[in-house]
Amino acid sequence: MMSPDGIGVLLRRIREQTGRTRQDQALRMEDAQGGAWFDPDNLKRWEAERRLPTPVWHEAIARAYGLTTGEVRRAIAASRKHRRTQSKEDEDVNRRRFIGAAAAAVGASALPGIAQAREGIDGALGTTGTGDLAYLDAAFERHRGGYRGRSPDTVLTEMQSDLNLLRDVLTRPHPTKTRADLARTTAGIAGLVAIIQHDRGDQPDSARWFTTAEKAARESGDRRMTAWVLARHAMVPLNYGAPQTAARLAAQARREAGQAPSAAAALAAAVTARSLAACGDTNGAVKAVEDVRTLAERLDGPDTADTWFGYPTQKHLVHLSQAYTLIGDTPSAYAAQNDALKLTVTPSVMTRALLGMDTAMCLHLEGDPRAAADLAADTFERLPASYRTGLIRSRAVGLHHQLTGRHRDQLGQALE
Repeated sequence: MMSPDGIGVLLRRIREQTGRTRQDQALRMEDAQGGAWFDPDNLKRWEAERRLPTPVWHEAIARAYGLTTGEVRRAIAASRKHRRTQSKEDEDVNRRRFIGAAAAAVGASALPGIAQAREGIDGALGTTGTGDLAYLDAAFERHRGGYRGRSPDTVLTEMQSDLNLLRDVLTRPHPTKTRADLARTTAGIAGLVAIIQHDRGDQPDSARWFTTAEKAARESGDRRMTAWVLARHAMVPLNYGAPQTAARLAAQARREAGQAPSAAAALAAAVTARSLAACGDTNGAVKAVEDVRTLAERLDGPDTADTWFGYPTQKHLVHLSQAYTLIGDTPSAYAAQNDALKLTVTPSVMTRALLGMDTAMCLHLEGDPRAAADLAADTFERLPASYRTGLIRSRAVGLHHQLTGRHRDQLGQALE
């Protein structure tokens, strides 16, 4: 039973009175926070008061719902008071005390670099602690939405303070259930940093972050999270010239994911297809493509969310584009590229560039090196500087190695 004056009743009443769905309201929340991605599932949690909005959301809620921040805070206070009458306040008190202490500790010290943060998180995974997951859960939700038009360097910088807080939380004692939840959140956040480092071209640090993420995922006991981490890790050797290593990691991911359809299972199958194709195992790659198609057709709900943890149709098509390109099936690759571009409505600088590089490789495979070099050079030269040192450069260099003569020189000049 929720408080009649609480935040859940208030948010649901306003939304329903205006005739908005949760998806509609989520879009208003995105507008209220400058276009940053917002998970509609947050609204379901808040309306049911399974979780109360943390202070980071108060101003955005006020703008999106036409309230004052005072009204938002009073409604949250009413919800907390109602919880207290039902003997549920002890846990909330502990959480508030912890987050205040953790925030004070972070604010009082200098911010270490990304490498130091990872080392602290990795070392703390062997200990036990106590803490409040509320803010870190919210941070995880904010960051997992992808780049949304921002550069990898920008996103990594935005994550720095949350990484330091996470490191601090991990050093404190926790009840067993809270520790498992914290380990899962840690796996997710560490995996996001690993993805960004992969995209930036920092392969060693990406691998280190994925190792930390796998350690956390296994501690949490969440096999789907473990499968997601392994599948994502496989993309590091896959995209940087070690497809056999990638195939082994992808196979591990598929075993962890099991037979049930999930975003992690679909991703693992997609990376398997790409890895086997890069190894020259065309039959195995084609079989894996069939598997990922079957899995993708059976996904729904959060598994299809357009985040780094979901497997939406657009992401599926991007993987198929690369798989078919590596197999040499250019008609299927072109179809996947065209369909993916139709669904790429956000800035998606990296996605568009990767699809362009796939198209260029297909042109080369079809015997048109001039068109391949022209498209690859144009795609690369249009990139902002912050995108030219990592994954997309690796794709361009791969094509450069296959070209000869003046076409090779043309693309080489673009890469200089």
